[in-house]
Amino acid sequence: MSPTDRDIVRAYRHLYTWGLRAVQFSKPARYTLRDRLRRSFRTSDRASFDQRRIDNTVEFLRGATREKGLEHRIVKSLFHTWWVEDGWKRNERYLNVWKPGRWAISLSARKKSLD
Repeated sequence: MSPTDRDIVRAYRHLYTWGLRAVQFSKPARYTLRDRLRRSFRTSDRASFDQRRIDNTVEFLRGATREKGLEHRIVKSLFHTWWVEDGWKRNERYLNVWKPGRWAISLSARKKSLD
């Protein structure tokens, strides 16, 4: 039996809610979660919808929310891997951007004088 629209929306909301709680609403992780869920729910067909798998995933995320045990470390590592794969590090907002000060200008002038 094919899932209804209501089942799909309910599954999305449960995964998103418990995912946010598992990553403790941290900024890079919540955006990675949002983008991953959107991509998977938009590209997957209805035949691949499995309520049992979704329930197991939600239960795993609940465990990651409850305590900082194995589940939490797995979620943390997984989200960090996804964050790197998605190229968030290329975004300047998350980079530690070096802004040259007066000493950098004098250093570049000194290098030019040595050439």
